[in-house]
Amino acid sequence: MIESKKITEKIMQFLGLFMCKTLVKRIVSMLLISLEVPEKKVTELTGLCDKSVRTLKKSMKNGGAESLFVVGGGGRKGKLKEVENAIIEDIEANDYGCRQQIVDMIAEKYGVKVTVGTVTNLLKKTGLSVSNAVRYQQKLT
Repeated sequence: MIESKKITEKIMQFLGLFMCKTLVKRIVSMLLISLEVPEKKVTELTGLCDKSVRTLKKSMKNGGAESLFVVGGGGRKGKLKEVENAIIEDIEANDYGCRQQIVDMIAEKYGVKVTVGTVTNLLKKTGLSVSNAVRYQQKLT
């Protein structure tokens, strides 16, 4: 019992050097499941919850184990995702003196409430700033 726990911890520690913790737990759990270790013991050794172990076991039985290697973050979706390109084009095409003007334009034109910080992040992401957008506009004229 204690020996198997130590071995599992060492394996997980080693694999943790190459991949994220969640993926390590899944892989070690899959190994233990394939060795027909009871679900309760797999949970105890890996720290994965009972439901996850059952799901892994079921997926392995059905042959759909490829999707188990994808670790995705649920995360909140960005407000500007759908209209981001249109906003960038609008910023490049118009003369905005400050970020607040861009915030107001987004709220009015696209119906999305954003903060000045969100606009700043968008500008940084695209390599623009308000002053760059103004300079870019001046180059065009």
